[in-house]
Amino acid sequence: MSDLPETGNVLLTLVKPEGELEVSLAAQPLAAPGENDVVVKVLAAPINPSDLGLLVGAADASTARTVIRDGKSVIVADVPPAGMRAMAGRVGEAMPVGNEGCGVVVAAGNSAAAQALLGKTVALLGGAMFAQYRTLPVQLCMELPDGTDPKDGASCFVNPLTALGFVETVKREGHVGLVHTAAASNLGQMLNRICIANGMPLINVVRSQAQIDILKGQGAKYVFDSTSESFMADLTAALVETGITCAFDAIGGGKLGSLIMSAMEAAAVKRMKEYSRYGSDTFKQLYIYGGLDMSPTVLTRSFGFQWSVSGWLLTPFMQKVGAETVGKMRARVVAELKTTFASHYSHEISLEEALDLETLQAYNAKRTGDKYLILPHKGA
Repeated sequence: MSDLPETGNVLLTLVKPEGELEVSLAAQPLAAPGENDVVVKVLAAPINPSDLGLLVGAADASTARTVIRDGKSVIVADVPPAGMRAMAGRVGEAMPVGNEGCGVVVAAGNSAAAQALLGKTVALLGGAMFAQYRTLPVQLCMELPDGTDPKDGASCFVNPLTALGFVETVKREGHVGLVHTAAASNLGQMLNRICIANGMPLINVVRSQAQIDILKGQGAKYVFDSTSESFMADLTAALVETGITCAFDAIGGGKLGSLIMSAMEAAAVKRMKEYSRYGSDTFKQLYIYGGLDMSPTVLTRSFGFQWSVSGWLLTPFMQKVGAETVGKMRARVVAELKTTFASHYSHEISLEEALDLETLQAYNAKRTGDKYLILPHKGA
């Protein structure tokens, strides 16, 4: 590692005991690789909603301000008492951020597996990716074809494997298809392409005509605006036609999940031959996998008694289905990296620009269609 710098910049988030959150950039020593480790020069890393849960957490983003320390910008925001209770386990610990990324292996341990990756472009999973360099085990690297642009490989894990995980969950649980919210996101567009290719019914829920146009332009059959007066009627009709009984909700808060369950029940009741005061005997599943709306999840009990609301997270799913299934999913991602699993970014920023107050407020807004990509060596 003699030709590598001794330190690299890392984006850190810290919750202080006095009720403040700080986001800063720090130079940290490069960790030498163990026998089965590699050192990767991180060239691109997306900002996913799950990253914001750590980066900003329960802080009140409306109070965010910039302070200058030792000539460097630091973002400071107040954390309300409820937020301090929620983040009690991380108080006083400066934590690196970034679930995934892509880069080039610049140093490797002595094992054959590590040496085989030297000089290769790899997709990365394992946290702390908003950094210029990352040392991690080879198991957390996925080799990409020669010539792959790191921007194309930066989102190889979270969105692609989540979308494939939804489809695999639907199949394993005996559902015929799924409803998906915030469906015009990068993940939603991937899911739409997967379902078209697999012949699986998909109902997309969005919040604007522009988002409808995006998905319709990519071949989606069912796309409905949740703000439309005809939303419930349109959704119920599509559920009757498809028989879908499973939904994946990226919003989390509010009433949307409950409305989807109610529409599923209305569709099921239309198929009933006899009235039951307990509702239909059709089982309905709502998975909440995101928190675009952090307000309470509101359930209005208008969907009978055969239902479940659960959380869904990628890592436990992969542990459950096992290495063989995950391996097949990864292989499909690599094979279809520029087609089915292509990601599109609205903004490309440096680590320093990620600390610009206006920029932070923009990416923390989590608007569908706004996707930020950090280029850790931009301007370096």
